[in-house]
Formats: sequence, structure tokens, C-alpha cells
Amino acid sequence: MDLATPGRPNRTAFLLSQLGAVASSRFADRTREIGLTPSDAGVIRLLGRAPGLSQRSLADRLGAVPSRVVSLIDSLQERGLVERIRSRTDRRNYELHLTDAGKRVLRELRGIAEQHEAELLAPLTTEQIGQLDVLLAQLASGHGLDKDLHRDVGRQAGSDAGSDGVRKA
Repeated sequence: MDLATPGRPNRTAFLLSQLGAVASSRFADRTREIGLTPSDAGVIRLLGRAPGLSQRSLADRLGAVPSRVVSLIDSLQERGLVERIRSRTDRRNYELHLTDAGKRVLRELRGIAEQHEAELLAPLTTEQIGQLDVLLAQLASGHGLDKDLHRDVGRQAGSDAGSDGVRKA
């Protein structure tokens, strides 16, 4: 299927990339205001949805090197946002849970994310937002993307990651 206008190249991928960069940058600015990186925010969000994940499972979900996830969890634990609890089913493993402070930060992140999305989508009507949501979900699914988090897809570990080994965008 040829979607390009005759005589003009199709720029959809470029525009998606440009909007993704703007969205990532603005979200990073917002999370920085509450003392978090986007990676911190992503882990807190994921643990809010799936409490009890092991560090290994978290690393797998993020597509990150396990040793990098350990330092990320160490940092969140030092700030009182995450706790490691010995697994009752496998005493060799620890389950990761949000603390009460981590749950408060998660609620704050939800508000930040809602404001962020509203501002990003402000130029569109409600109907257009619905259409865009359906189309983006179809694209994400077609490319095997996880709708709940960013992971390093198709790259060598760390090539597009921050110093903590987890994708920032």
C-alpha cells in the first residue's frame, strides 16, 4: 500500500519519531521535578501494576541487564520507595513491592502522566484522540511492543540506554 503523496515522501515515521522525542523530553522534565528519572517512574509504575516481581523478572520486562536493575532498585530502596521482601515460594529470591511512600509517588505520577497526555493531545478532538489511540495500539501490537513500558527492542543492551542500563524514553 502506497500512502505517500505523489512527488512527496511519506513522513509519518519521522513525525512519530519527532513527537516521541518531544513527549519523552517533556515527561523527563516532569519526573525530574519530583526527583525521579523516567526509569524510576517506569519501575514504580510497573511495580504498582505487578507487585511482587523478582528483580530478574523486572530486568526481563525492561529488557535490561540484571546488574543494572539491581542498582536502580537499590536507589529506589534507599529513597524509601521500594522494598525487597524475601519470597515465600523461593527463599533465594526477593519480591519487589512499593512502600507506602512509593504508592504515594505512584499516585503523583498518575497525575503527571494524565496532565502530560492532555497537554500533548490538546490539538486533537476527542474523536481524533480515540482514532489515534486505536491506530497507535495497532502499530505497537504489530511491532510486538509492550503497551505498559519502554524496553530496549532490537538494540544491543545499553546502546540507547541511560547510565542505569534502562531505556530513558
